[in-house]
Amino acid sequence: MKLRSILIAALILTLFQPLQAAKKVVLDAQIEQAVEDFYELTSAGKKLANKAKGMLVFPSVKKAGLGVGGEYGEGALLIDGKIVQYYNTAAASIGFQMGVQVKSQIILFMEKSALKQFRNSEGWEIGVDGSVAIATLGAGGEIETKVLNQPVVGFIFGNKGLMYNLSLEGTKISKIEK
Repeated sequence: MKLRSILIAALILTLFQPLQAAKKVVLDAQIEQAVEDFYELTSAGKKLANKAKGMLVFPSVKKAGLGVGGEYGEGALLIDGKIVQYYNTAAASIGFQMGVQVKSQIILFMEKSALKQFRNSEGWEIGVDGSVAIATLGAGGEIETKVLNQPVVGFIFGNKGLMYNLSLEGTKISKIEK
């Protein structure tokens, strides 16, 4: 049963991949728009991003599930505002779930060592190769203090603002060619 569930999750991810394989110029425009949306959403996030050594942007991560789920998206790592490498993000999940969700993800590398570890990896799995502190906004739109000192900070947002109680655990991020 467990093997069957894993195979179904792999099939879902395989089906997502061709649907999400964006052309470079389209993906670049989506990345730029996601960064603009993020900056409009949270000025505190923008201030933090300006201090980051690198910014990993996934403008559209699609997740679908019916008992077994998968998610996939493509994006890029920006250093000093310039794209230096393209990546994809993928995850599979098992458990009670039903429906489709689209979200954007921005991961800020606040320390050079964290960015170097990420860039040198062949496939970076969140929770295994590194942890990501998910940012939430407190009173006045400020980022919670406990997140500010973390080496890697993640933001998950959609068309209604920052999303809460979400996790990136188990997500695998891999280099791709565009």
